[in-house]
Amino acid sequence: MGCAIIANVKIIVVEDEPPIRTFIANALKYCVNREVKTFENGSSAWEYLKDQTDVDIVISDVDMPGMSGIELLQRIKQQFPARICIIMSGDPMNEELALKNGADGFLAKPFKLGNLFEVVQTFVING
Repeated sequence: MGCAIIANVKIIVVEDEPPIRTFIANALKYCVNREVKTFENGSSAWEYLKDQTDVDIVISDVDMPGMSGIELLQRIKQQFPARICIIMSGDPMNEELALKNGADGFLAKPFKLGNLFEVVQTFVING
């Protein structure tokens, strides 16, 4: 599990529940001052991500309709192995699965804002 340090970070948030998606995006946008783009499922996120080279961090839920967060993680790591992927789930069993599939970090839901900032800041320098 490498620790890449990135300035001027662009973050993608993939979460099917609108209140959670909005909460995470706003927290990262306004509290950590990062550029954030959101998607409601893995398929739409992948359609965007497969052609983007300027995305640094992907934060994705595991359980979503269609493409799961684990499948999205596998596709990202296959095509962009250096891209940082943080997986979140309310099921603690998903942590091992996520890490086994190349996740750089895991957030157990429900998480506190401080946990989100901590895991993102692991990979970021202020720039």
